[in-house]
Amino acid sequence: MARIKVGQKLKSKPAAAKSKAKKSKPAVKAAKPIDLYYWPTPNGFKISIMLEECKLPYNLKPVNISKGEQFNPDFLKISPNNRMPAIVDPAGPGGKPISVFESGAILQYLGRKTGKFYPSDERGRVEVDQWLFWQIGGVGPMAGQVHHFKNYAVETLTYAINRYVNEVNRLYGVMNKRLADRDFIAGKYSIADMSLIGWINGWEKQGQDINEFPHLKAWIERMKARPAVKRGMELGLELRQNVDMKDPKVQAVLFGQRARTG
Repeated sequence: MARIKVGQKLKSKPAAAKSKAKKSKPAVKAAKPIDLYYWPTPNGFKISIMLEECKLPYNLKPVNISKGEQFNPDFLKISPNNRMPAIVDPAGPGGKPISVFESGAILQYLGRKTGKFYPSDERGRVEVDQWLFWQIGGVGPMAGQVHHFKNYAVETLTYAINRYVNEVNRLYGVMNKRLADRDFIAGKYSIADMSLIGWINGWEKQGQDINEFPHLKAWIERMKARPAVKRGMELGLELRQNVDMKDPKVQAVLFGQRARTG
């Protein structure tokens, strides 16, 4: 290619040459980022992992649950249950904004939106859905109760601790057996795996010995080797560094709420 000297004028192309010149393609508009209302917890990790896996742009909107920010009126309009995570997608169905709350619903929505990690065929989708809801209805609530009674409760309730530690142990056994002949819970890597890793990663705090579940242990290693999972589970960890879960004010916000009227 000839170099242009300083001060040298470029000669214009003949009209015929100009007509043959390729027309520049219109610029593709960058996707508008999704607003992610989030706090670094196992439920929050589900969505940060999915956004990272799908390479979707997003704005982090921290919701400090230890300070009660989940009860702000503006957040209530997005999440009627006063719980994070939640998202607002400015490019929702029909190109109009949509808000979605509840982690399972968000995962399904993003799976349909992107066509990733959530099968389009009914048989495959049912396979993923049943394990997704197994996490939402079983692993999450039971492990959450272990965390509460074992690590946060102001008094030691042996019956409650044993009750939930044993149930989590049973659920780990179900998952370990399921993973004996497959790499991921629904066969292929999916939103069901994303929903589980944040909870299962806390096995030590749940009173479990992961070495009793070799297939589950191998699954954890596969999951945490994924760069997007690593990024998703590291998102915002610094936000909760100075939160004292034994602080009575924090516990009153997290564990002492009753129905609100008006």
